[in-house]
Amino acid sequence: MNIAVVQLTSTEDVAHNLATIRRLVAEAADAGAQVVTLPENALFMRTTPGTRAPMSPLDGPLVAEVRAIAGEHGIWLVLGSYPETSPDPDRYYNSSVVIDGTADGAPVTAVYRKLHLFDVDLPSGESQRESDVIARGEEIVVTELAGVPTGLTICYDLRFPLLYEALVQRGARILTVPAAFTEYTGKDHWLPLLRARAIETQSYVVAPNQFGHHGGGRRTYGKSAIIDPWGTVLCTVADGVGWGMARVDLAHQDRVRAAIPCLMHRHPAVR
Repeated sequence: MNIAVVQLTSTEDVAHNLATIRRLVAEAADAGAQVVTLPENALFMRTTPGTRAPMSPLDGPLVAEVRAIAGEHGIWLVLGSYPETSPDPDRYYNSSVVIDGTADGAPVTAVYRKLHLFDVDLPSGESQRESDVIARGEEIVVTELAGVPTGLTICYDLRFPLLYEALVQRGARILTVPAAFTEYTGKDHWLPLLRARAIETQSYVVAPNQFGHHGGGRRTYGKSAIIDPWGTVLCTVADGVGWGMARVDLAHQDRVRAAIPCLMHRHPAVR
């Protein structure tokens, strides 16, 4: 199947972000994408400390807008993440949502709530405290994406390889990594980490990223990418807002896994 990664420069303006998403999803679908993936914070990117996120439940208006886009084009769509209402009124889930736009009503088929929260002080001077406003998820999620078992992750999860091993042990063949990877860390770590996760799990890694200056001190790296199970970079998106597409070939993945069956060779002592 053809799968696309959409690269955004999202801000706190939800309406503007949605307009850009509509345009880029339409372009990718018209070009033949059967699955389109959006980055983390696709609908809302906080740029001003203290700004309250537009929290919304899964059956609320934010997801409804994205479901309508998927249904209009008859595609599967991964909303990389949005601020989902949680039981804590002061915190939201950072949730990745899978939508089947090929089915009547474009239903939500899976939700993954980010497990690893980005609490860091970078040498660049940027500080992030996601745990101040985000409730941590608790479940590992593998779901069908256009018929292919897919493991869902978000951004900072990329630094925790045991999560990706767990997803593959549960049958995942594609791994999604929607992100808002910082410019400072991205230039050195983004593509090497993506390739490492692809090589060690022998899986397709699909990673739509945010790009550019979002306002305030928020800058992200871009280079949205799709990596094959051998670690080959099939596509990257150029700097700016845009999209890229590549073909997922499960027969190629089977050949890679058969040639070097490392997933079957793990010693019991390291499980």
